[in-house]
Amino acid sequence: MSALTPQSDMPTPTTDKITQAAMETIYLCKFRVSMDGEWLCLRELDDISLTPDPEPTHEDSWEDLTDVVEQLRDDTEDPNYLMANERMNLMNMAKLSIKGLIESALNLGRTLDSDYAPLQQFFVVMEHCLKHGLKGKKTFLGQNKSFWGPLELVEKLVPEAAEITASVKDLPGLKTPVGRGRAWLRLALMQKKLSEYMKALINRKDLLSEFYEPNALMMEEEGAIIAGLLVGLNVIDANFCMKGEDLDSQVGVIDFSMYLKDGNSTKGSEGDGQITAILDQKNYVEELNRHLSATVNNLQAKVDALEKSNTKLTEELAVANNRIITLQEEMERVKEESSYILESNRKVTKDRTADGHALTEARKQLKEETQLRLDVEKELEVQIGMRQEMELAMKMLEKDVCEKQDALVALRQQLDDLRALKHELSFKLQSSDMGVKQKSELNSRLEEKTNQMAATIKQLEQSEKDLVKQAKTLSSAANKLIQKHH
Repeated sequence: MSALTPQSDMPTPTTDKITQAAMETIYLCKFRVSMDGEWLCLRELDDISLTPDPEPTHEDSWEDLTDVVEQLRDDTEDPNYLMANERMNLMNMAKLSIKGLIESALNLGRTLDSDYAPLQQFFVVMEHCLKHGLKGKKTFLGQNKSFWGPLELVEKLVPEAAEITASVKDLPGLKTPVGRGRAWLRLALMQKKLSEYMKALINRKDLLSEFYEPNALMMEEEGAIIAGLLVGLNVIDANFCMKGEDLDSQVGVIDFSMYLKDGNSTKGSEGDGQITAILDQKNYVEELNRHLSATVNNLQAKVDALEKSNTKLTEELAVANNRIITLQEEMERVKEESSYILESNRKVTKDRTADGHALTEARKQLKEETQLRLDVEKELEVQIGMRQEMELAMKMLEKDVCEKQDALVALRQQLDDLRALKHELSFKLQSSDMGVKQKSELNSRLEEKTNQMAATIKQLEQSEKDLVKQAKTLSSAANKLIQKHH
């Protein structure tokens, strides 16, 4: 930026004053952070040129320029203007930081840790946003500005945040409020609820007014915008080990070089997009593979339960058979006793010398034995019918078990096919152009097989319900038989 020079060779007091005012204006206005697409731009706040026209037309031009410079300096010295500029700068930096972190994390394809540079810069930007317009608390050592106080309010607004606050307070290496605030931000990001906590905090401006100035970022619209941008971070998996990390003495300095535009940065973006698409397909197949494995395990558990139920029903059938054999022996014994009584009655009839009272008793006993025999025969017929029904149910259960085992074998075969498809996709990852078409076909096949497996699972679940109902019916029938026997 060139200094202002009058037409004459010798400097005048007015010229010195204008030059000093222009230089002070440049220092006070500093820069404004804005975005050009996805890159960082640094622009000066003043759009006027501080170099006068080469041929001024009249003497008042210097006075007019002095008035403009003085007006610009007054604007930049206004605290509200400076705070608004700082809010805009922090909001734009937060946009760049969050967007860059999401894109780099998705391209990286793994869990992030504390050594990841874009993640470190994100926490630095968030720390500056939380510190903006923070009121200082007077202590013996001077004023202390810490954003830990507002973060402690979150557990009162969202009960789920109480666990994070308790964990931060229990960390042995944290000695300052700043360190505890930094640890809280990391734990909230790990919990994937940083956006939810920030929205709940920003919505309670009556509580935030105790900690922030009225024109602070957390009290204005820019804070709500940043809280909305934080929702995108829920797709990131992060894992931090803060026991050995010194969060108290870290210096939060924003590295603008990470966001400045590079001419070579756009090269190979098309190839990266194709690789990202293939990696997404691979992750989808792996997730589908895990889902199918869980389904097969559930079906195997159901088959094991059916086998146990089958064993139990077999044992109950054996008990019922033993009961039927016992009843048959008892019926034979009753038949023999009835034959003996009938023979005795015949002899008594032939022998008219027998006592009439004894004959009456014998007839009464014969009638009772005959009724007992009829009851035993009816119970035997019922037992035989139940035995036949239980044998038929056992055959149906065995048939259903065989069908489910066949279905399980088919599912395992399909799982093997899916694993083979997964290996084939991994192999074809090296040739991205040919792999995209083949993976689309494989995805259609996978969807068809998934639909078939879903239908098979529904049929298996329905047959399982029918088997359970039959088992309950058989169990209740067996209990009734046992009760009758007793």
